Amino acid sequence: DPKKMSEEPAADGTGWMEIWNHVFMQFERAADGTLTPLPAPSIDTGMGLERVSCAVQHVRSNYDTDLLRPIVQLASEIAGKPYGGTLAPDDVSMRVIADHARATAFLISEGVFPDREGRPYVLRRVMRRAIRHGHRLGINELFLHRAALLVVDLMGDTYPELFERRALIEDITKQEEERFRRTLDRGLNIIAENQKWEVASAGQKLLPGATAFKLYDTYGFPLDLQQVIGDEQGFAIDQAGFEREMEVARERSAGSKLADKGVDRVYHQVLEKVGKTSFVGYDEESSPGKVVALLRGGALVETLGTGEEGELISTTTPFYGESGGQVGDKGTIATSDGGVFVVDDTVKPVDGLFVHRGRVQQGPVKVDSEAQLSVDPALRAATRRNHSATHLLHLGLRTVLGEQAMQKGSLVGPDRLRFDYAGTRPMTSGEIEHVENMVNERVLANYKATTHVLPMAEAKARGAIGIFEEKYGAEVRMLTIAPDSIELCGGTHVSRSGDIGVFKILSEGGLAAGVRRIEAATGLNVLAHMRKLEAELSSAGDKLKSAPLHVSEAVDRALATQRQLKRELDQLKQQLLSGGSADLTSKAKDLGELRVLGAVVDLPDQDAMRTYADQLKDKLQPAVVVLGSAAQKGKVSIVCAVSKELTKRFPAGNIVKQCAALVGGSGGGRPDFAMAGGTQADKLQEAVDLVYTLVSV
Repeated sequence: DPKKMSEEPAADGTGWMEIWNHVFMQFERAADGTLTPLPAPSIDTGMGLERVSCAVQHVRSNYDTDLLRPIVQLASEIAGKPYGGTLAPDDVSMRVIADHARATAFLISEGVFPDREGRPYVLRRVMRRAIRHGHRLGINELFLHRAALLVVDLMGDTYPELFERRALIEDITKQEEERFRRTLDRGLNIIAENQKWEVASAGQKLLPGATAFKLYDTYGFPLDLQQVIGDEQGFAIDQAGFEREMEVARERSAGSKLADKGVDRVYHQVLEKVGKTSFVGYDEESSPGKVVALLRGGALVETLGTGEEGELISTTTPFYGESGGQVGDKGTIATSDGGVFVVDDTVKPVDGLFVHRGRVQQGPVKVDSEAQLSVDPALRAATRRNHSATHLLHLGLRTVLGEQAMQKGSLVGPDRLRFDYAGTRPMTSGEIEHVENMVNERVLANYKATTHVLPMAEAKARGAIGIFEEKYGAEVRMLTIAPDSIELCGGTHVSRSGDIGVFKILSEGGLAAGVRRIEAATGLNVLAHMRKLEAELSSAGDKLKSAPLHVSEAVDRALATQRQLKRELDQLKQQLLSGGSADLTSKAKDLGELRVLGAVVDLPDQDAMRTYADQLKDKLQPAVVVLGSAAQKGKVSIVCAVSKELTKRFPAGNIVKQCAALVGGSGGGRPDFAMAGGTQADKLQEAVDLVYTLVSV
């Protein structure tokens, strides 16, 4: 627009919209300032999609393009405030909501859920900043999920994963906003309850830095939100105190990381000295190798003696190092000079280095010894069954629950199968059964498991899926365990799906916000679980004098009998109370306009005493009634019931406390009814008789 161009830039220098610039990239600047020429100098124009959109659509802001303006407009409608396209606070808040809603939708579709560290923490900060700006706009309802779903509608054609995970995006966004709104309430309460206000030199109240940091660190309450609330309520934040607390936290974190690096340094030294370990465990369970390094207590040694614990590194190994959710292998390493090293775990502390951790059963074990490394075959087979089953379980979950039920993590070993997936509600019994059937159908089909090592792009083209958080190289291992189960995985697996034997889900429950956990079993572990259930069922059958398969019927009969006996007991109690009340009412004393009764009764518990006291009070109306019982061995119970019109003069709580003091106890309650306990049964009669003195006063 030539007219607008002639009016720009404004006096403050704003107004021009940059859509192109030249950045000449020629050197790499090191930390010490030295410049090293780049191997391939280049030029970056900085002309991204949104800048192009601004130019093509004749607007001056990314937020006014058709990529973001509909989301900005939705924020405007929810807030009930107009959007002016300026840098006014309300307009900025609407823009933040639009931008952050887009980031939220895409990150969740990529399998990132809000949490406390890493990428999940970045997402949480993004979401909470958007929610905070909604709070600024006065939006009191859940709104971020609506903005995120609009992102799905606007961009799902180009990014199909948005459509596939629409329900997940909505659920996770709702949960995080509900959680943060509760955090807002907690933070406001902590600020309101703060009694240690500091004072700045200008006389303004300061929220202590320690309190501000606690709100930030413990409750996830952003500092800028605290400042906004401070502006509204007339206080400032002790920034210096906050920074001191932050620095202390950084030092703690840095110290921890430094300690970790200190431990890892020796492994880097070993890797530099002996090179990468050759892993042959995909095809072999036993292989020759050479001991190239030994460690004891984190330090390199030349020899490990009998009984000593340590770590062994060899040139070649069939032992799988813990990674990708699969535990490390166990087994034995026998050296050519008679040493035997029992491997309790295998890890990969640095990429390419397999470390066997365990103890020397027969020594010594020496560096440079030739060795035979043997994985425990039974444990390896059980681990393979469990790992392969997780792939079929993942397929079943995504089929039954929807594509949003993505894998969020797993742990597989010889004795367990744990699988975490994206979900916001418990599975029904029907869904669990459906997933089990899907897995076992593919187990019975006995498909041949195939593994291919190929470029990532080719694996994706073949339909392979993987955990988003996993780090993959240029080439990946692609496992096909069934025609419709194709995933990226570096673990060890069965040769055929039938080797899994059988699959059974043992439990399903919530783990964290948006994440649920399944525990399952395969092969012989299922048999062990079934035997345990049979033993429990047989034991229950013996106690109920029933065959194991008829335990449910026997339990129903026992419960019906219990209910009948309870009804009969209640009826007998009622009869006892009704029959006995007539006798006790005759023992009440008239004190002018009211009647008073103190008596010892033989009733089993305070519930029965309460019912009886209320009946007596109603018959003697208006009245004060105190009952005591020593029916429970070693314990004394006292109750007091007072007619409502007498509660101001004779509160039941006051009466029962004084009576209870005589039997070595205490108690309290409402003005019309109170209970107490004690231990001195020999003084019970004296205690209940005290009511006559207390009421006559």
